[in-house]
Amino acid sequence: MSRPIASADVFVAIADPTRRALLDKLCNGEQAVKELAEPFAMSLPAISQHLQILCEAGLVQMRKSGRQRLYRLNPEPLKQVSDWINEYEQFWQDKLGALSNYLEENPCLDA
Repeated sequence: MSRPIASADVFVAIADPTRRALLDKLCNGEQAVKELAEPFAMSLPAISQHLQILCEAGLVQMRKSGRQRLYRLNPEPLKQVSDWINEYEQFWQDKLGALSNYLEENPCLDA
């Protein structure tokens, strides 16, 4: 069985703050590379590399329109991250519930 490419992993893709910022910008709709690159202090090729990783992870889709490459958000793969986080949220809710029950059963006495 072949192992998936690391950059195709949603968790790897969103680990980088620049890629997360690009996803945030794409929430506003489809944009060209030049528009996406404006707020960043890096070259267009560097932004394109980040976008490539997001594409490989399925978080971004690209289409060509003339000479431009337009990118748009595909949030569906983020469900995998949400599901993973929800497991831990339930864990902590259970722990906090147990702590609450303990404190109710064993009230602290003021000195």
